[in-house]
Amino acid sequence: MTTMTETSARFREFKMPDVGEGLTEAEILKWFVQPGDTVTDGQVVCEVETAKAAVELPIPFDGVVHELRFPEGTTVDVGQVIIAIDVAPGSGDASAPAAAAPAEAPEAEAEPKGRTPVLVGYGVAESSTKRRPRKGAAAAPEAAAVAAAVQAELNGHGAPAPAPAAPAPAGAPAGGRPLAKPPVRKLAKDLGIDLATVVPTGKDGIITREDVHAAAAPAAAEAPAAVASPVAPEAPAAAVPAAVSDSARETRIPVKGVRKAIAQAMVGSAFTAPHVTEFVTVDVTRTMKLVAELKEDKDMAGVRVNPLLIIAKALLVAIKRNPEVNAAWDEANQEIVQKHYVNLGIAAATPRGLIVPNIKDAHDKTLPQLAEALGELVTTARDGKTSPAAMAGGTVTITNVGVFGVDTGTPILNPGESAILAVGAIKLQPWVHKGKVKPRQVTTLALSFDHRLVDGELGSRVLADVAAILEQPKRLITWA
Repeated sequence: MTTMTETSARFREFKMPDVGEGLTEAEILKWFVQPGDTVTDGQVVCEVETAKAAVELPIPFDGVVHELRFPEGTTVDVGQVIIAIDVAPGSGDASAPAAAAPAEAPEAEAEPKGRTPVLVGYGVAESSTKRRPRKGAAAAPEAAAVAAAVQAELNGHGAPAPAPAAPAPAGAPAGGRPLAKPPVRKLAKDLGIDLATVVPTGKDGIITREDVHAAAAPAAAEAPAAVASPVAPEAPAAAVPAAVSDSARETRIPVKGVRKAIAQAMVGSAFTAPHVTEFVTVDVTRTMKLVAELKEDKDMAGVRVNPLLIIAKALLVAIKRNPEVNAAWDEANQEIVQKHYVNLGIAAATPRGLIVPNIKDAHDKTLPQLAEALGELVTTARDGKTSPAAMAGGTVTITNVGVFGVDTGTPILNPGESAILAVGAIKLQPWVHKGKVKPRQVTTLALSFDHRLVDGELGSRVLADVAAILEQPKRLITWA
């Protein structure tokens, strides 16, 4: 099924699809087409970022781009029209979508009936969420610039802004009431602030709590001054030091996309699963020698061999010896779900933030197959092409903080998983070996686990097994 509608026999509209598992919105990162461009069925027209990954969207029909409904950088709800296509160019009046546009806004306020067909076969559930105000519905660019300057002055960070010639109410969109959420409206009422006089700084002209507090602060300060003198003294203005603009001292980054998903997942995990973290320091000199030998092995030709590969295999063997650790907590049904497969997650730092794709059925893979899967996973993550499906269904995770020179850490569980292994930097250190102090390759491992599922004894056995394998890699054979 496709995410499109027909405004007439000539024009078709393409809606934002649900590109993941029940996602509700996505940000338009980049448009690959512009009005007037010819497109064909299956051609990628834009790239969007969801809470899980960046995804390219293909158009499902041929035609000429008539209109892009949202600019790059806009977060759009699933089901909203993002592009209009002229499927029969040159066959009549090209103003049909524009004429239908005014009627579109009231329709967007109504609840959708049933499920809307989407690009990848998912349905959008009924929702009472109203459509976001479209960009450009607030003040004109000149008014926005004046509003930003006025807000800077209210916050005490900027010079007074020149008054506009004929300003409209600062917090109100053209022809409507000020945009603010109910808690913000209550706050303004409690403080005696008229929202129509507040300069909005939120996205799409929405008034935030900070805007209300900023508007209330000058009012409170001016009241005593008005009693003392009907004319405001010039001295305070002269006493204000030369201010540095907000942009020079602070940068505000909207929380959205992958960063928003990370924040929600980490807070949910940290305050849902009782974490326990255990540590062990281990001599991995023999593992490092094995890595060097495998790099020369013809059976490993064409794949990347590194310590992470052996560590991943060691964890898989430890899970096989202690299968109870590979489980999940089902709160709704009050059950522990034992997993008879291992989808091994690998935490990957990307330009968009931390993601955790996983290797499906890692327990069934040979060492060359595991090396190949690790290489593909890392490359795809760095290119920003990891799909939502690749990040779903993980059972345990490895995070390699050692690449940053860090000795160890206390990793937070990926939601829905039972354990996560942190690997520290491998360093040459003095170590007692065969009764003598010698320089050896040493690292520290940290295993965090969900104490609802994993008792201290079980967690300790898993960590000890991983350490024992890395100290004596031949156990990969004897224990497997």
